[in-house]
Amino acid sequence: MVEDTFAFIIHPIDPKGDVARKYPLLGRVLTERQIDFFSTFWPPVYISQIEGIRSIDNGKELLGWFVAAPYTPRRMLELPEERVYRKIVQTGRLAEQLGARILGLGAFTSVVGDAGITIAQRLDIPVTTGDAYTVAIAVQAIREAARQMGIRPQDATTAVVGATGAIGSACAQLLAEGTGRLVLIGRREKALEAVRERCEGGTAHLQTSTSLDDLYQAELILTVTSAIGAIIKPEHLKPGAVVLDVARPRDVSRAVAAQRDDVLVIEGGMVEVPGPVDFHFDFGFPPGKAYACMAETMALALEGRYEDYTLGRDIPIEQIREIEAIASRHGFRLSGLRSFEREVTPEHIARVRERAHHARRTFRPRQAFT
Repeated sequence: MVEDTFAFIIHPIDPKGDVARKYPLLGRVLTERQIDFFSTFWPPVYISQIEGIRSIDNGKELLGWFVAAPYTPRRMLELPEERVYRKIVQTGRLAEQLGARILGLGAFTSVVGDAGITIAQRLDIPVTTGDAYTVAIAVQAIREAARQMGIRPQDATTAVVGATGAIGSACAQLLAEGTGRLVLIGRREKALEAVRERCEGGTAHLQTSTSLDDLYQAELILTVTSAIGAIIKPEHLKPGAVVLDVARPRDVSRAVAAQRDDVLVIEGGMVEVPGPVDFHFDFGFPPGKAYACMAETMALALEGRYEDYTLGRDIPIEQIREIEAIASRHGFRLSGLRSFEREVTPEHIARVRERAHHARRTFRPRQAFT
């Protein structure tokens, strides 16, 4: 019998598409607003058992489960915070009944309220948001994308959208070392100044902004907000820009993929899981791949670290480096690049670079913002 176990909470982000993964008929016939409404009354859902995760360090195997809190992101923002807490805790209780020894919080369940602290206090098993490893993989991914696009970070302007959030702030601190200029973008000037102070001491010249117009000066962009709709549009981006979208739901509009073949948009957080893993559920990634937040929960279980780990809105840099080392030792690693659910191939990179070269001659941003 496997003694090391974990569970991970997911929830519908794309209401119709994600509901259809578990309930095909409901996903087809219900509207998004109907799904929002009925999710209020739906109980926590058992999704699948996860098998085959095996450490390359010690050979330890894991058994895990996906469990779902039925709320959509819109519903989590509409309902009273306490009501959302109760639903997530109910889902955590299901994980406890299954035998999980640690619980990971996915997507909006990790950011609601105090970012996992209250949920951890109400459950008997330890909890992590997975944000520390999400930061580590995001920074690895944007640096790898820059390399493939021929962009030297030390000569580039890098922008972090959502820089005052837990993930955005931590990413900014890591990116401040090694980039030429760092633009911190958020909604609150006072909070941005606090993040700027944390970023001082690196190599980057620092700038803060509350306007997405300032994205146009950046060659590298990391975006991770808690918006429920796309905020980055085609006109925000200069030719040849690399955009790493860590947010779920996405921050980058699909119109970017349709209209801007001269920029590279990649998804943050895809990790290769060690061992012949079978999730028994299609959450949108290729076989054997997982989000970094999922991987953090798995890596902690393989390490035997059954304790609350990444909670709250302040992620220490030392903790990011620790979980990065733990995950690497057990065999987790960045697994290629993806763009709007498709693999980014060398041919795709070459096309983007060629189109960017031509577009730089004539492209100008539209002044379409207030």
